[in-house]
Amino acid sequence: MSAPAPARRWPLTCPRPSAIRSNARLPDLEPAAAKELGQNALLNSSQLLKPSAKPPQVLRNEIESVLISAPRLARRINALARRIETDFAGRDLVVVALLNGTVMFLADLLRGLSLPLRLDFIGVSSYGAGIRPGDLIFTKELRLDVRGRDVLLVDDILDTGRTISRVMAKLRPLEPRDIKICVLLDKPSRREERINADYVGFAIPNHFVVGYGLDYAERYRNLPFVGVLHPQLYKA
Repeated sequence: MSAPAPARRWPLTCPRPSAIRSNARLPDLEPAAAKELGQNALLNSSQLLKPSAKPPQVLRNEIESVLISAPRLARRINALARRIETDFAGRDLVVVALLNGTVMFLADLLRGLSLPLRLDFIGVSSYGAGIRPGDLIFTKELRLDVRGRDVLLVDDILDTGRTISRVMAKLRPLEPRDIKICVLLDKPSRREERINADYVGFAIPNHFVVGYGLDYAERYRNLPFVGVLHPQLYKA
């Protein structure tokens, strides 16, 4: 019998947002300049984030390229946290995160926030084990009362807009004071619904991306970077 193959490893270090100076210039803004953070002008292809590096050797049969590295994610999330702190200062904030893809983004974003807040989750499922979106199913309902409070809705990626539109339709009858949307990734070319995010980490091309919470068939969520999945894995 041959010896078992060694377990695959990849670097898991990612600087915490708090380790980066909060008074630094807003870095790595994609696509807008620092002063335009949160605004959503229409994008052209030259403004979209491009793949920046090769993945670790052990992943190159599955991950085509690294789109956003771990240090770049940390810098950008720190910038988002600073802007959110400014905008929600003195307000009664409830952060509502969509499960499951937001987990890593949410954890790093919350570590960068020092203002008082409440946290709750809504579970939404649409893709199942494939890549084609199907019927949206709510797997967890909101528990906290948001009436009269400011809600920050956090998701991993905004593409067609169908999921966030459905979630917004559930939240509005609960009479929050206001609802703002924060997403790590935005795919404007995929939009089907007339909806935009107020806070965007990175605008990206129409690649199938995984890592940093995003999955394909429930795999790759634990990667510390956002990578582009090899097409042969989901087109087979």
